[in-house]
Amino acid sequence: MTLFERDGPPPEGDAEQAFFNWQRRGAAQFRHPHAFLGLMCNLLEKNYPDLLQELLTAGARKVGFEDMVPGHLLSQYQPEPNDDQLWVLMCRRATIETVLRRYVEREATLTIANTTYVTDVLVEEKDAQPANTLTTIGLELTDRQDANKKSQHLADIIIDATGRAGKFNSWLGAKGAKVTEERDDAEIVYYTRHYRLKPGVEEPKRDSDNPSAGDLGYLKYGVFPGDNGHFALIICIHNDELELRQAVKEPGLFDAICNSIPGIKPWISKDNADATTDPFGIGQIHAVWRDYVHNDGPKLLNFFAVGDAASRTNPLYGRGCSTGTLHAHILADVLAANEDPWQRALAFKQRTEAEIRPIFDASLTEDKRGIRRANATRKGEALDKAKSLKKWFTLAFGDALVAAARYQLHVHRGIMRTVNLVEKPGEFLKDPKIRNTIFRYMLRGRKRNAKARIQAGLERQEMLSMISHLTRQNAKAPLPAGETMNRTNNAIDEQPLSLNA
Repeated sequence: MTLFERDGPPPEGDAEQAFFNWQRRGAAQFRHPHAFLGLMCNLLEKNYPDLLQELLTAGARKVGFEDMVPGHLLSQYQPEPNDDQLWVLMCRRATIETVLRRYVEREATLTIANTTYVTDVLVEEKDAQPANTLTTIGLELTDRQDANKKSQHLADIIIDATGRAGKFNSWLGAKGAKVTEERDDAEIVYYTRHYRLKPGVEEPKRDSDNPSAGDLGYLKYGVFPGDNGHFALIICIHNDELELRQAVKEPGLFDAICNSIPGIKPWISKDNADATTDPFGIGQIHAVWRDYVHNDGPKLLNFFAVGDAASRTNPLYGRGCSTGTLHAHILADVLAANEDPWQRALAFKQRTEAEIRPIFDASLTEDKRGIRRANATRKGEALDKAKSLKKWFTLAFGDALVAAARYQLHVHRGIMRTVNLVEKPGEFLKDPKIRNTIFRYMLRGRKRNAKARIQAGLERQEMLSMISHLTRQNAKAPLPAGETMNRTNNAIDEQPLSLNA
């Protein structure tokens, strides 16, 4: 087995060196925060306990459901049989990738190739295969040092795990394959800044009234605890919020925005933490679903796309690593159970639709809801007015669900099962106890339930006024002798970093 990996191995040393020094150009989101949810963690624990132990040794933390229960619900907590599925790994992606890369390098049956990169896919000649069939047989490779030096690598099976920047869909389409794609723009950008707790400082306690992740309508925010005292903050903004988009590029304004949000202010107190990077952004956030298997087109054989190369969701929800891990295991099961190439293709499609598509659809629905809310907030419009009985019931049920989840642990637990992808999205609503609780909360009235949605933070116009005031102050302030104004110009997706190890 040969793995063609765009990037070289991590530098010598631990994950700390990898985070600050590994040039991981093949993964645009490498230094952005990640959530390693229950779905992925359970697969690791079941199939790779030795890998999991290496991750824990490198500083990753196993955080169970009881540890994540909000303080005001702890009095209701009683362990349930499936609570052991609701755990997460807290660490930086650099930590996971460093440990995983070294783990994979020890696999005797695998060769990792770094001296070439893939520039095309090879297919069998038409006269050598049945009609209405397209069989992949290998890859065209280009030497990294000499672009004119080409070679070929023949293979029985090709697996596309090239992520969101992959080109296999274009290469195969040019050769006659039928490749369909659904693509929806989430209409957001988000900016990340990393910090490290000072020696002896513990993470702030969970504040039930002021959560460390939330949505102000015009701005989403979140804290992502990592390993070895590191954590990251993200600010997510709609594409049309031009003033905010410009502001979050500036380290001082990024911190000012965070300090205005009670849920994340304790994390970046000057007494608690130091920044280790400037803010850097990522855009072009799309939900993408690609399908390579069709009955009305050429049968594409011996090719499989997994993870983001096949199905991509908004990284804001932290589902990509988990769905990618699941997708790879689905493929392994299919290959082991089927010998016929077309039956493999059909089985892989069927299981992908059954197990990955519900997560994709739920994420897309959340994207569209977020777009509507951001647009309404920017225009000063209300979204909570019902124009029909059906709309009223939907809104009332949603308000009651949020309120019930905040005050009733069994409802909160159900939502966490969806969040951690250990069951299909919304499956918990089939539980009669949860449904009855939500209906009881509906009787309290929408106005009372809606208060549970309110998160502390500045209104949009207040935030813009604060940013404008600070910008004017900075423009007037004289610079200390010998210093120059720090003005980051971080292009979306290019992510130049100022890393202060």
